Amino acid sequence: MAKLLLFNKPYGVLSQFTSADGHPGLADYIDISEVYPAGRLDRDSEGLLLLTDDGALQAQISNPRFKLEKTYLAQVEGELTDSALQCLSQGVTLKDGPTLPAKARRVPEPGIWPRFPAIRERKNIPTTWLELTIREGRNRQVRRMCAHVGFPVLRLVRSQIGSWSVRELAPGEHRQVNVAMPPAKPRSKQARPASQQRRKPRTTEKKRSS
Repeated sequence: MAKLLLFNKPYGVLSQFTSADGHPGLADYIDISEVYPAGRLDRDSEGLLLLTDDGALQAQISNPRFKLEKTYLAQVEGELTDSALQCLSQGVTLKDGPTLPAKARRVPEPGIWPRFPAIRERKNIPTTWLELTIREGRNRQVRRMCAHVGFPVLRLVRSQIGSWSVRELAPGEHRQVNVAMPPAKPRSKQARPASQQRRKPRTTEKKRSS
């Protein structure tokens, strides 16, 4: 049975156990041995980070081939338009290629913990909260997608990965669950039936006499 930790990563904390450049690491919050992050969360992002002691489960969570949904709450600058939501839903083209379609919708300001330090707001520019669900894991993808449609992210919180949620966890807290189900197979590849698999021909070497 795999061990899985649900951790609410605070702003400014690294997704690694060691600290660096004056920023704390996971060891400041988690004292459980033999668990490793399944994926990562940027230093300036907050919310759910999963850690496990099982390599297969770690791959299932972090590898984009498994298409595990990740849901984010993003506070963006400006009044989010319908056309921007439609673009995000259909997918946008970034420098590293087009993104997959996403689930995007406006949401009321969520009742979550305050960020420290607080975001810098401009009095004459409103902000909007957006819920965005993606199935990829590109570097700073949500921030880049929102900037691409003209709405830079001021605050980013990952609220859910698959069926695991950050609800009821305060920043810096973690909760352990046990996962009994076997890891799923990647959706992009299917194993061939044994009758259709190619077998390498056997090769034999004759012993040479000296």
